[in-house]
Amino acid sequence: MIDPLVSVRLARPCRDLAAVRRFYVDGLGLEVLYEGSGAHDIVMLGWPRASWHLELVGGPHLSVSPAPTEQDLLVLYLAGPVDDDLVRRLAAHGGTRVTQGDYWDRWGVTVADPDGYRLVLSTRSW
Repeated sequence: MIDPLVSVRLARPCRDLAAVRRFYVDGLGLEVLYEGSGAHDIVMLGWPRASWHLELVGGPHLSVSPAPTEQDLLVLYLAGPVDDDLVRRLAAHGGTRVTQGDYWDRWGVTVADPDGYRLVLSTRSW
């Protein structure tokens, strides 16, 4: 049986690693947990004690381009109001506020990162 507290890694290809890194680090406030290069350039972002992290993969040898859809969502459940300053900071660091449909627009704010993947800041809790 898999432990329900197992760590989770979300990996995404990236067109412009520096731009997406700025969005998540300077905009959202995630920390760089690991950075390396080799066959691909990799940046792992998250919060040190979180059970998940976001891996961004880029570089000249990347064989897959980002192809986000409206349903490629990273949802953060804030259990409270979305800070307007946070939304402004995300926009200042390359994000674009978008509509996400009745449900998510009612329960939060959605911002597309520089690659077009969507970050939902939900007022709900999980």
